[in-house]
Amino acid sequence: MVGYKTYLDLINELLIGREVFSSRMMKEVERCRKSLELAAAGRTVTLVCGGDPGIYAMAGLVFEVARERFREVEIEVVPGIAAVNACAARLGAPLMHDFACVSLSDLLTPWAVIEKRLAAAAGADFVLVIYNPRSKKRTEQIVRAREIILAHRAPETPVGIVTAATRENEKIILTSLAGMLDREIGMQSTVIVGNSRTFVWLDRMVTPRGYADKYNLLNP
Repeated sequence: MVGYKTYLDLINELLIGREVFSSRMMKEVERCRKSLELAAAGRTVTLVCGGDPGIYAMAGLVFEVARERFREVEIEVVPGIAAVNACAARLGAPLMHDFACVSLSDLLTPWAVIEKRLAAAAGADFVLVIYNPRSKKRTEQIVRAREIILAHRAPETPVGIVTAATRENEKIILTSLAGMLDREIGMQSTVIVGNSRTFVWLDRMVTPRGYADKYNLLNP
């Protein structure tokens, strides 16, 4: 098994009796190359990711590296539960209509591009799922993101903040666009900003799909 040490620590029971190669953060290319080298040598390799490997994770990078010199290696992507799914389930049903995911990490994507995407998604009234909202070094991106969204959404728009979803230290917060910066947001957090029709009911965040308008649910 190959993976980021923090993620491997979450599945200790699955590592028993297996050869393990772990590395620290920012070593994604190294882990992918190691996995492909082992596979090319005839080994069966599991590259462990957090969430779903195809969503802000390692699957794409594996294919990019494989295209260099590992064309003979057979690659299988095993789907998982991404933060967007896990956090939405904890909050209620905030993704029942069209939504967009945007990462605020500018390590690989220029900030100007991220701002453009935020503005486009907010202007189109998508529910917004914000990955990598804040770290120790990146503290102003979430502030700017909120400013951009406020240009298109009311301050009372519901916002859900889920930190460490499904883990022992999980924390769930329901707030508003106006008050979201007063709440704890970190790198393990995913922020979901509702669209113009999202509401909160019994401490659950809900985005209607349109059934009430079409079928007159309130007056059956």
